[in-house]
Amino acid sequence: MEKPKVLFVQQEITPYLKETHMGHIGRYLPQGIQERKKEIRTFMPRYGCINERRNQLHEVIRLSGMNLIIDNTDHPLIIKVASIQSARMQIYFIDNEDFFQRKFTLTNKTGKYFEDNDERAIFFTRGVIETVKKLGWAPDLVHCNGWFTSLMPFYLREALNDNPMFSDTKVVYSIFNDEFPGNLNGSMAAKLKTKGMNELALKKYDNPNYLSISKIAIDYSDGIIIGEEGINQELEKYARDSGKPVLDYQDKDNYLDAYNKFYDEILVTETVLEQ
Repeated sequence: MEKPKVLFVQQEITPYLKETHMGHIGRYLPQGIQERKKEIRTFMPRYGCINERRNQLHEVIRLSGMNLIIDNTDHPLIIKVASIQSARMQIYFIDNEDFFQRKFTLTNKTGKYFEDNDERAIFFTRGVIETVKKLGWAPDLVHCNGWFTSLMPFYLREALNDNPMFSDTKVVYSIFNDEFPGNLNGSMAAKLKTKGMNELALKKYDNPNYLSISKIAIDYSDGIIIGEEGINQELEKYARDSGKPVLDYQDKDNYLDAYNKFYDEILVTETVLEQ
């Protein structure tokens, strides 16, 4: 019997960024799931503050070289990789000069969110998808962590549902305490559009704020994890009212077995979309 394949799409991973609860999960969850006899791949953005030399990142030429078009502009996709030797685990980084060269993550030095975070999230999501296609590695389950990964469930269901690599893929979305103020770019819906995508579905992104994009991610996921204490209460209620399986917050000592069991339960359920 083949090992289940789990794709981790991460907003943050320790030690590449300053440690947070989300970054800790990003680092140790994939390792723990791999040790529990599942095959894994892990992706994160190559933010400009990540020291490539210290962390021994190098470009994977055979995976790089594609251009992704967002808002009629070509953006070259660069794939880098690093190894966490103690975990026997590789991390893939999505990179691009326009989006990920600045020396910060999602905000500038004064804490203001970048105005192009919508395009950065779109590029990251599509970059992960295209890289997984090139690897020929069809995931059984995709686990998305953090709002920056929230477009992945939508893309998998709306753009790739007929693609045999992804048609049976289950999606889990973790909610963290990572709320941002205001709205993303008002023309985000138009930028999201790709071949075959439903115009009506795109309208969900007409008012793209933290709550709305997170609710869309819940709608298109098969299971929800409360990834952190103190998350937005409206969002937690929305998740619990969705009728989908919800895993309560798990502390650092117990989460690995709980997450692994949750994955197993999701993998045997039918996909139901709340349209």
